[in-house]
Amino acid sequence: MIIAAARSGARTAYVTRLGDDEFGRMFLELWRKEGVDTRGIAVDPQAFTAVYFVAHSAAGHAFSYLRAGSAASRMRPEDLPLELIRSARIVHASGISLAVAEAATQAALAAARGKVSFDSNLRLKLWPLERARVRIAAAAAMADYFFPSVEDARTLSGLNDEQAILDWAHGLGAKTVFLKLGAEGVWVSDGATRERIPGMKVQAVDATGAGDCFCGAALARLAAGDSVREAARYANAAAALATTGYGAVAPLPRPEAVRRLLATAG
Repeated sequence: MIIAAARSGARTAYVTRLGDDEFGRMFLELWRKEGVDTRGIAVDPQAFTAVYFVAHSAAGHAFSYLRAGSAASRMRPEDLPLELIRSARIVHASGISLAVAEAATQAALAAARGKVSFDSNLRLKLWPLERARVRIAAAAAMADYFFPSVEDARTLSGLNDEQAILDWAHGLGAKTVFLKLGAEGVWVSDGATRERIPGMKVQAVDATGAGDCFCGAALARLAAGDSVREAARYANAAAALATTGYGAVAPLPRPEAVRRLLATAG
């Protein structure tokens, strides 16, 4: 998500903890190469860098996590770089952040002086559904921008109808909702008006990270001054392009590619 935002032109900074190991050094090198501010990243010599593996097939994605006891899971509210967080125009977190480092994530959102953004990112291998429902609802209540996938929202809300899900999301307290529909596009709602932006036709091969790409691209455009609709339209195209290559980073597009795809849609 952070690289998608950076490639879309945003000034970005990341807050996490890494282990003093090869994976941690690889992540730092990647983020610095992509122009991400790493001042908020601490190295914990007593723990390992969290990792997860994504397998994909015709049945969808399967996630395997190695996060319990990781450096990120040991992050505490007192470890947060509060000055950096308070200086941000938008502070973003996800359900994965909450599941792995709940107290630190809640404290980071509470410390935000800019807009708050939250992606549900429901991963039931990380925590039980009932706990996830309570904690995600509380985070959504703080959110200026809420990014649930339709699959997450159906599981969390118990609802199936997309309009009812939008009502549910606003009922939690979320101000603007981007209900991600995968290849079918996205619903955008500010509570007063709502619009469905259809998906873009591309040769998709791997949807890994497409939802995160949508969030990063949308937030970058919102920070640049785009309207909610303009940001959603841009992010919709960016996420489509992210499915045209393998992996969560390599296919993340830059603005010129997104603009070309948008131009074909008229």
